[in-house]
Amino acid sequence: MITPVPEFEYQLLSIFRALVEVAGLFLLGQAALYVLAGPARDKNGVYKLFCLLTRPVISGVRFILPKTLNDRSIPVITFFILFVLWILLAYLRQVVV
Repeated sequence: MITPVPEFEYQLLSIFRALVEVAGLFLLGQAALYVLAGPARDKNGVYKLFCLLTRPVISGVRFILPKTLNDRSIPVITFFILFVLWILLAYLRQVVV
């Protein structure tokens, strides 16, 4: 039998899920600008902002993955890790309520 979770833990879980969601959306925005802006993306201020905001998440994933992986694949792997984590957190929120 599952015991009710105190409100603080539920809010903490919701905040963590929101942070994962925002990081995933920033990665999607960065990918969209990568395609749309083309070679001029390095001059785009919004693209630079997305790079700045996603750098901690991408660096964390790069740290835990083997060094043999291509650096161009790290953002894609980061997005899929965030997506799976987002789904898992959504499931946990439904189960603990």
